[in-house]
Formats: sequence, C-alpha cells, structure tokens
Amino acid sequence: MTSPTSRPVAVVTGASSGIGAATARRLAADGFHVVAAARRADRLAALASTTPHVTVVTCDITRDDDVARLATVARDIGGPVTVLVNNAGGAHGLDPVESANLADWQLMYDVNVLGTVRVTQALLDDLVAGRGTIVVISSTAGFTVYEGGGGYTAAKHAQTAVAGTLRLELNGRPVRVVEIDPGMVRTDEFSLVRFRGDAEKAAAVYAGVAEPLVADDIADIVSWTVSRPHHVNIDRLVVRPLAQAAQHKVHRTP
Repeated sequence: MTSPTSRPVAVVTGASSGIGAATARRLAADGFHVVAAARRADRLAALASTTPHVTVVTCDITRDDDVARLATVARDIGGPVTVLVNNAGGAHGLDPVESANLADWQLMYDVNVLGTVRVTQALLDDLVAGRGTIVVISSTAGFTVYEGGGGYTAAKHAQTAVAGTLRLELNGRPVRVVEIDPGMVRTDEFSLVRFRGDAEKAAAVYAGVAEPLVADDIADIVSWTVSRPHHVNIDRLVVRPLAQAAQHKVHRTP
C-alpha cells in the first residue's frame, strides 16, 4: 500500500506517453498525487523516476480486473479522489468504410469508448465523495468526420456522447464532466501508431505546419479546467493550433 497523502488524488489513463504523460506531470506539479495508468510498465517507470508524487499502475483499460486494481490503488493513496482524466485512446488505420479492418474498429471502440466507461464506473463513487471532476479527452473527430477516419470518428463521436450523457445523469451530484476536444496535436506516437510505424507517413501529417499543438498544451488545458471553482463546469472545450481553422483547413508552408 502507498503511504497516505494529504494531496488530492488524480487518476490519468494512457499516461505512458504524449498527452497522458504531460498531464500526469502537470497535475503532480499542481499539487495532486497522480495515479498514472497505462499498459507499458517501462514507460511508466521512467515517468515516476522523474516526477514526484506519482504512483504508477500497469493497466489495460479494456480489462475489468486491471481497472478494478487501478481503482483500489487510487483509493489506497489516502487522499480524496478528485480528478479522473480519461485520456487513453488512439487511432488505428485510415481505411475507407468499404474496406474497413473491423479488428481496428473494435480496438478503437473498446479503448476510446468502453475503456472510458469502465474506468469512470470504477471510480465514480470515489469522485462523488471527493466532489470530483471527470475529464474526457476526446477529439475534434468527435464532431467532424473525414475520409478514411470512419472507425476513429465513430469511436470519438461515441465517446463524446458518453460524456454528454454522463453530465446529464450526474446532474444534482457534485461531479463535473469536462470534455476536451483537441485538433492537430503533434506527439511522438499518435500518428506513428495510426500508420503502423510508418514514420514517413506520420511525419507528413504535420509537414509544413509551423506550430501544431503539443502534449503540454493539452495538459495546460486539463489543469485549467480542473482548477476552476467547483461550481464552474467547462462542458466542452475545442482547441486547435492557429494553423488549423477546421479539420480540412490547415495552413502549411512549403
């Protein structure tokens, strides 16, 4: 069992890299004890070695037993559980619907949607007791579709629907539900995973874009939303880089 702490507890999923790791670091700096959850134990260990006030849990959010263990660790920290950042997700492939790889679609739904629901269910009583905040990291893909993005946009539309429904169902209980919808964010892995390790295709996504968003930008927004007075709920926040006016409108320099 982790030694008890007076710090409020924040749980961050998908914390081994990118937005999740940046958010874990930021919330720890903000005064939380962070429970950082992800599948890759080595990445989590590296995060914990450089970030005080972080407890790591190797966890696959598509597995009930893993999520139950995550919830137990969060409770055992000793402080009130006041923040849950449902960040784990990801895109796989860019196949058109007519030739969709259904295994990819299933994986995206299982992680982005059912994973969010599973972790939220496991920690909801704690968040009610702690007057907490649930943050859902969705995407501009949660309200805009594009060619080749059917599986990812369908999953993100569903995740957005979960966030909105949860906010309605929790009305009257002291839990805020915040949805953050990033546009173009350059991280080490998102596009690389989508293109199955093809670094050239991954780099092309950001080619000519002088300043795409980075993970720390989103972590800063998470920090801001959870630090508002508790009666203030940031229902939905859409954030894009200046160069991106819409999903298909991106300024690129030669």
